[in-house]
Amino acid sequence: MQQWKTISRTPILRHSRFLTVEEHSIELPNGRVLNNWSWLVMPDYVIVVAVTEEGEFLCFRQTKYAIEGTTLAPVGGYLEEGEEPLAAAKRELLEETGFDSPEWVSLGNFVSDGNHGAGVAHLFLARRAQKVMEPHADDLEEQNLLRLSRLQMDAALTKGEFKVLAWTAGVALALRIADKQQT
Repeated sequence: MQQWKTISRTPILRHSRFLTVEEHSIELPNGRVLNNWSWLVMPDYVIVVAVTEEGEFLCFRQTKYAIEGTTLAPVGGYLEEGEEPLAAAKRELLEETGFDSPEWVSLGNFVSDGNHGAGVAHLFLARRAQKVMEPHADDLEEQNLLRLSRLQMDAALTKGEFKVLAWTAGVALALRIADKQQT
């Protein structure tokens, strides 16, 4: 299989560091050219599923602008310019929860939208996390840090309480890895 080729890209909106919209011209493998293809440029981000030394999973109950009601959410945030994903994951865990972890497992990197960009999610499992300081998150949302058991995390996942797709994927992958290592 051959990849699509970008012939040209033109920024049509530079809203902020969080969103640029481009218009691409693309050549398909059969030679057909598609003009006016929309492309979203957004920062890459990390999602961290953290498990404490006691085996408790850290997550938040919070609100998000695009979600009606409350949702459960793992730790996460955008990469700073030039920042490596693992460094961002460690920074976000410490800032948002006050926890640090000596053991990190990459759960993979996933494109947010296969045809229109919108950033890459870098998913991590942080094991044996320990509280080392008070959190100092600058998140806009109201959020409460929770410590859930493995069974509570599984039940929340099954009930759809993680209402963002990337969060759901991160939690599902982390639980699968955690289960494999217990057997």
